[in-house]
Amino acid sequence: MSKPLLSRVSLAEVSRRTGALMGRGEPVPGGEGAQPSPRLADITECLFFSPGDGRIWLNDQRMVLMHSASMGTLRRELIETLGLERARGLLTRTGYESGARDAQLVRERWPDGGLFEVFMAGTKLHALEGVVKVEPVAYEIDPDSGHYHGEFLWHHASEDDEHIQAYGVGTEPACWMQLGYAMGYVTGMMGRLVVFREVECRSMGAQRCRVVGKTAEAWGDVSEDLRYLNAQDFLATRTHGNAPRAVLGTPALARAEGGGDMVGVSSAFKAACHMLSRVAPTKATVLFTGESGVGKEMFAATLHRISPRREQPFVAVNCAAIPENLVESELFGVERGAFTGATVSRPGRFERAHGGTLFLDEIGTLSLVSQGKLLRALQQGEIERVGGSRTVAVDVRVIAATNVDLRAEVQAGRFREDLFYRLDVYPIHLPRLRERREDIPLLMSHFLDLYARLHGRRLLGYTPRAVKALLGYAFPGNIRELQNMVERGVISAEEGGVIDLPHMLRREHMVDGEQFGISSAGGLAAMDHAPAMQDTAEEDLLERLADPQTGTLDLAALERRLMSEAVASAGQNLSAAARRLGLTRAQLAYRLRAAGDSAAG
Repeated sequence: MSKPLLSRVSLAEVSRRTGALMGRGEPVPGGEGAQPSPRLADITECLFFSPGDGRIWLNDQRMVLMHSASMGTLRRELIETLGLERARGLLTRTGYESGARDAQLVRERWPDGGLFEVFMAGTKLHALEGVVKVEPVAYEIDPDSGHYHGEFLWHHASEDDEHIQAYGVGTEPACWMQLGYAMGYVTGMMGRLVVFREVECRSMGAQRCRVVGKTAEAWGDVSEDLRYLNAQDFLATRTHGNAPRAVLGTPALARAEGGGDMVGVSSAFKAACHMLSRVAPTKATVLFTGESGVGKEMFAATLHRISPRREQPFVAVNCAAIPENLVESELFGVERGAFTGATVSRPGRFERAHGGTLFLDEIGTLSLVSQGKLLRALQQGEIERVGGSRTVAVDVRVIAATNVDLRAEVQAGRFREDLFYRLDVYPIHLPRLRERREDIPLLMSHFLDLYARLHGRRLLGYTPRAVKALLGYAFPGNIRELQNMVERGVISAEEGGVIDLPHMLRREHMVDGEQFGISSAGGLAAMDHAPAMQDTAEEDLLERLADPQTGTLDLAALERRLMSEAVASAGQNLSAAARRLGLTRAQLAYRLRAAGDSAAG
């Protein structure tokens, strides 16, 4: 059960804080002179648009902007196809999943956020997502005793608009996804099941919707409510504490040889994994294609691991790394005395892989002579050591990989056509990272955890600027480049802090796609990317900041100014200012005290 985030918040505080959140009233008490995070401005910062590649992001979650009328059509089709009860259950669970994801976002982004604000962030996110405007009426929460009571008014509910248009005013509430969202969000924040019920609804003729939320224990019998959260025929469920947790689809994560993981949720990645699982039980030769750095060796190792040959050797050969005059001896072995220096007989890669799998990476770099010898071994199933006079039968499954177009190489006369068709039995193309951007946040989290453990570092995550920049970057080096950038960031960031762009970048240019965020007026505004960091960036920056008369820089004064401006721009909120500077709140407070600033408290 997750740790509760809030202490008791009463309705009296709600009225004061709601006024402050809406731009009215006085600063919130206990908020360091300003509204505690997450404020509406903090939340809108999480939403940004990348129209160049057709994606919208809410922090690290991909979103979709679609017509409300289209959702209404889908809703009507579900009701008419599945029946009212099953459609309601499916839509309620969909809303629950959305609310749970938003709760996770808030917990991760604002672990030290204001007590009231982190719970109310769900209402702002729901409004930001265009679903409904939420007005709190009564609100009490005390996670220590497990108490929750919330009453809210819903204005302009999108579900009501579509339901009324399709079916008119009826006798049952119709805001199913919104109820599911509320339950998913508050349950995710409380760590125990909180059930919401719609006691008034526009679809029943009311002027606006009214919902009440309480813990399952406070309601008593919640079997009717849980009936719509139970996945039944559609998906598997498992129970976590008192709250049913629907498994709506988990990231594909496969363990490869050497402890490596293949991580992804994108359709392109899942398609490749599906092809992998289909061919693994067979003996077919597999050819992996794709750019450098997409993970061809990881896929090959995983193919071996899930094949019937898993208990036998997996031998990998980088053909590009073998000198031409040594290819034959490396692949087929050598007999003693075959040439000067061959003092002992040595088996080649084919013999070492006997019974298992031989992975030939960068196979397009082999010469035509070496290709001919390889073809004979594949066709005959036997090899002959260099300097030997007898043939050796080998039982090897061959997996090959290339980052060049072998068909084009065949047409150019640089690759044997007969060998190409011998290898191209079951081709699997691995997508570029920029074609599977949904996987970038997952990979960032995976590599952060991996290298933090490897290097003994403790880091809290990434700055919003870093996340946005990496989601928009083209990654010419694919997963390998992302992996290197994250490891660089883990090493460069301060202990206990967060990774920002300067921690990860060296020569990379983050200018591959224009992105947009939400402006204070509610419109789209172009986002500034961090400038590319050239080799001379440090010298240029020093030259710009140095005193023109003396040519020197007062570093302490510059640090004081940066901290002062960050605190002022954050309305004296140290937590928000620390995030802008890539520090923790404690680190910023310590530096402010050291500088003699009273804002440190």
